[in-house]
Amino acid sequence: QVQLVESGGGLVQPGGSLRLSCAASGSIFSINSMGWYRQAPGNQRELVANIISGGKTNYADSVKGRFTISRDNAKNTVYLQMNSLKPEDTAVYYCNARRLVFGTPIDYWGQGTQVTVSS
Repeated sequence: QVQLVESGGGLVQPGGSLRLSCAASGSIFSINSMGWYRQAPGNQRELVANIISGGKTNYADSVKGRFTISRDNAKNTVYLQMNSLKPEDTAVYYCNARRLVFGTPIDYWGQGTQVTVSS
């Protein structure tokens, strides 16, 4: 099992910045990737960014150049720095960790943190 604890959401004006944090605990030795998804009302959950073991990163086109994902292996924590925020970034953001167990992906989710971009 993997436990994920998120922090850092809130209300910010357009153009502002926020940093989300996600601390992992438990069976972290077998985590293959960690990342952030988001879900706005009426929409499906979508990948925002993830980082694969080895350091490769992936970003949704809508956040490229504005968001940066990083990790601190010593703290088992992944961060999402969000700059130049737009109202359309408003959503509940979920931390995700994926383990590969005999090649089968198993996903774990944080509780979600609300990000609201509004003036």
